[in-house]
This record gives sequence, structure tokens and C-alpha cells, in this order.
Amino acid sequence: MLWPSTVIGAGAGFAIASIPGALLGALLGQAMDRRLQLHSWAHLRERLGGRPVLRDDEVLFVLLGRLAKSDGRVGEGHIQQARLEMMRLEMGDPARRRAISAFNRGKGGRERLDGHLRRLKQQPHAAEGMLRACWRMVWADGRAGRQERELLMLWGRQLGWSQAKVQALAGEYEPYQPALGNGASSYPDALRLLGITVDTDSKQIKQAYRRLLSRHHPDKLVGNGASPAQVREATERTRELHQAYSIVRKRHGF
Repeated sequence: MLWPSTVIGAGAGFAIASIPGALLGALLGQAMDRRLQLHSWAHLRERLGGRPVLRDDEVLFVLLGRLAKSDGRVGEGHIQQARLEMMRLEMGDPARRRAISAFNRGKGGRERLDGHLRRLKQQPHAAEGMLRACWRMVWADGRAGRQERELLMLWGRQLGWSQAKVQALAGEYEPYQPALGNGASSYPDALRLLGITVDTDSKQIKQAYRRLLSRHHPDKLVGNGASPAQVREATERTRELHQAYSIVRKRHGF
């Protein structure tokens, strides 16, 4: 990891007092790096430009936003998946606002992420959580495009993961069965899947949808001894709930 203030301090100290000055300058620079949480030159540029350094949860939603926009269009499934990730992280209103802002920044595709990912490389658990969330976003529309896969491989490499290891995660979230069909013929199936009727109001529909998502989310199985088949089944169930909710929302106009 490159500590910018440490490098600057060492260089300035050497120019002033040779090797003893370099050692003292490096020590002072490292203290500043730690205090200001400067992990890269990108972080230093953000600080000098008055922009706050991204928090870990904001980095995640920047990644998700870039994936959602990578094929040119952010779909309803992507938006629902972003909301699901907020629920999974139990975000309050301030955190949700930060996440939405970060997601929109990610859609713009201008955010530099290299330094953030190299920093997260030192946090294996956080790195894995981000890659899992990214694969969930990739499969939110039922397919994984070439550009999405390339982004995942790039980010995985920056997080210290091998290509094979990143690809292995995809199998845990890839849909194995067709989701509900489109059109009017799937509307009764969507009602049955959500456990509602044609007369259920929009508030109750949303409550039923969120309750089922919470119950069937695959993250509740990961790390609890569930088999890959069980995780895949839960992932597919979650995807079907997304599709069913989208169908019902369009029919009911909310």
C-alpha cells in the first residue's frame, strides 16, 4: 500500500537533512496518513479537492451502480437489487441517502476505484462481501454480459482474488431455472408467488414483497452450513420475487 504523506515527508526530509531528515519526515508523514486515512494518491487528491473519501458502503454502491449501467440501461431489476442490498445491510435513512448518491455516481462511470479496492484488499471479509453483492447485481436482470464479467474480474484482481475464485462465486448466484414469463398470462402466477390477490392494496403488496425477500434471501444461508444447491435455490426464489413484484407493480400502476 502506498502512503502518500509518508512518501512526501520522506522526500522533503531527505532534501532538508539527508537520511535522518528522511526518517523523521517519513514518520511524520505516516502519522498524517493514518490520521487522515490516506491510502493512495487518489485519496490525497480527493482530500485536496475538498471531496470526502468514500466509506466502504459507498464504494460498494458505486460498484453496483457501474455494473447496473454497464450495458447502457439500468433496469427495474437493478434498482430492486440495490434496494435489497440496502435492506441486507440494515441501512438507516442517512446511510440509504449515501448509498443512493454513490449508486448514481457509479452509473456515471467517472469514479476512480483503484485505490479504494487496494485498501479493501487488506480486509478479506469485506472484499468477499463486495464481490458477492456485485454478482447479485450482475444477475439482477437474469444475464451476465461480457462487460459486467470483465469489470468483476478487474475488481477481483485488485482485491487480490484469482480469476477462477471470482468466477466460482458466480455459480452461487446464477439462475438455473427460468423466471416467470412476461405478459398478462404471468400475472396470476405473480399474485400466487407473492401471496396476494387482485384486491390487495399497494402498501400490502410492498409489505408482502419485502417480507418474502427477507425470508428467502440467500445471504441468510451462506455461512450457515447450507449447500450450494440450497443457495442457488434461494437465489432463484429471490429473482422470481423480483420478477413477480415488477409484474404486479406494472399492472397496479404504482
